[in-house]
Amino acid sequence: MTIHFAAARTPGCSPVARAFAKREIGYAANDNGNSTPTDKVLKAALRHFSEHGLSSARVARGKAQEAFFAGDRQAYDWWLGITRTLDRRLAAQLEQQSGASNSDTHIEPVA
Repeated sequence: MTIHFAAARTPGCSPVARAFAKREIGYAANDNGNSTPTDKVLKAALRHFSEHGLSSARVARGKAQEAFFAGDRQAYDWWLGITRTLDRRLAAQLEQQSGASNSDTHIEPVA
């Protein structure tokens, strides 16, 4: 009869011990980059979100487009800041369209 060696397991390495072990709490990553909204814009964005819910970024984009086509740069920047706070990707698309519209191309308002 042959004898097989089975190494002893340490309690910390057993599969059961690993399954029941508490995992270290990770920290949330900040995906805002370097642009953080001011308190005034943040409060306005939260108020806008409370009024319009999940469609608030699209509504803010629409208001920014209205201001852009009306030639009101201050209102455009305000609504772009709110859009950026709520949905950065949507704000980047709006900025790209607005930048392109300065060079003889035409953008259509999104309903």
